Amino acid sequence: MKQALSERAVTERPMIEVIGLGHTYESRGVASRALEDIALTVQAGRFTVIVGPSGCGKSSLLMMMAGLRRQTEGTILVDGRPMLDPDPDRVGVVFQDANLFPWLSAIDNVAFPLMLRGLGRSERLDRASAMLELVGLGHAGARYPSELSGGMKQRVSIARGLVQDPPVLLMDEPFAALDEQTRMTMGEELLRIWSQTSKTVVFVTHSLSEAVYLADEVLVMSAHPGRIIDRIEVELPRPRTYEMMATATFGQLRDRIWRQIRSPQPGNPA
Repeated sequence: MKQALSERAVTERPMIEVIGLGHTYESRGVASRALEDIALTVQAGRFTVIVGPSGCGKSSLLMMMAGLRRQTEGTILVDGRPMLDPDPDRVGVVFQDANLFPWLSAIDNVAFPLMLRGLGRSERLDRASAMLELVGLGHAGARYPSELSGGMKQRVSIARGLVQDPPVLLMDEPFAALDEQTRMTMGEELLRIWSQTSKTVVFVTHSLSEAVYLADEVLVMSAHPGRIIDRIEVELPRPRTYEMMATATFGQLRDRIWRQIRSPQPGNPA
């Protein structure tokens, strides 16, 4: 049975804190401001979605949270400690492309991070098998990426992101390349996995409907340079259903996001 949000392990403890973050990069000797004065807090166990216009820096922000890119200003804390480099004990990452090794089976793809850490084959396969069961692919461990559909590949990628049991899962448009039907199914599956694991999830998407359907809260970013211009609490009940997409409340939330992305202005919501 799916758990309602109130039944999950959600606390008021900050899991991710971004303080005064800014980022400037240089291209051909010209400095460009990518992110400006980002401040946010994500509570443990929450599902936070980041949306914004193309090029606003939302994926860059996610990569900084993962320790895969270094900001030029400010601080990122994950579980109370600075995030300076990749740390799979604290953060798992799922990208838009599944990035599976074609010469490895599904279970070996999931187990690969554990191999890098020196775990014995028996232990890493046991843990990888448990993660494949969690994402609904317990039957497909012996299959190779060429034998998997797009949705199945992304499930393997999610399992790989979870196999080291980090408290945080960062997801950068993981369903963008999927057809609409598969994308909706994957959204439902992700909420099931989140409900069962109590992870803190930060999810980047361009889809406004996906954002409202998945999120506890939606953070809206402005156009370049990226700033957070709105924080929207999504007070739809859980478990979420597709029927909610037809409600007035769902439409109002989606419209509020769209109006700001279409005409982004720092400050209060339009």
